[in-house]
Amino acid sequence: MIQKKICLLGPTGVGKTSLVRQFVDGIFSEKYLTTIGVKIDKKQVDIGDKSLQLLVWDIEGVDRYCGFNPRYLRGAAAFVIVVDQTRSQSLLEGMDIFASARESYPNTPAFFVVNKSDLPSEWYWTKEEIKERQSRFTGAFNTSAKTGENVEALFQMIASAVV
Repeated sequence: MIQKKICLLGPTGVGKTSLVRQFVDGIFSEKYLTTIGVKIDKKQVDIGDKSLQLLVWDIEGVDRYCGFNPRYLRGAAAFVIVVDQTRSQSLLEGMDIFASARESYPNTPAFFVVNKSDLPSEWYWTKEEIKERQSRFTGAFNTSAKTGENVEALFQMIASAVV
């Protein structure tokens, strides 16, 4: 079986761990637990006639006190930048993380996820500004870790891109 490392990156509190739990276990918890370091989960997905095991690295949130460490991306087949549509600042922080990751890994497929689509958006950017940012990525999704919206589709697209 083929194994591929996928890294989830983003600011603190955007729902990276919740996305992983929804994808791997099909559950959502309202309880907030800060990830320290990295937590690795795995799940098998089928792409056509191939079975692929995704090793999903849930990497601690990046904030102004704890910068992004590009070493986490070593060996990654793809990475995902997760932002929170209820916090405008998370988009700016997410794009900064993306820029740092791109410096070290310019050819690794990158996906953009706007999480918490079940809640009202607090962003003040136009749709055109958001689309321009999304165009820098291999793929983009709006997801809800709470309802499960587009979570499976996101990881299926990632798996298809890395096979």
